[in-house]
Amino acid sequence: MELPGSSKKMIATQEEMVEAKVPIPYRDQCAHLLIPLNKCRQVEFYLPWKCESERHTYEKCEYELVMERMLQMQKIREQEAKMKGAQKGQFPIPLIPKTADA
Repeated sequence: MELPGSSKKMIATQEEMVEAKVPIPYRDQCAHLLIPLNKCRQVEFYLPWKCESERHTYEKCEYELVMERMLQMQKIREQEAKMKGAQKGQFPIPLIPKTADA
């Protein structure tokens, strides 16, 4: 299952998430990484220095999703600004400046 507007696919099924008792707000494209992280946390009694690799992998996935949403929103704002600028004869100022590499 793939959500519209996202490059990541849902790997964990609804049944797996219900079985693992993943809270509804956390059932996103990174839930397949949260399930083993929570199991590791329970086994290791939530010690902060345990399960570091699982936590890092999960947090990286969440970060990538947030960045993807931010870029999509910026594109939408740029399109809206171009439409408004075309009507008024102005040019939009980008939220994130373009670098020499882009």
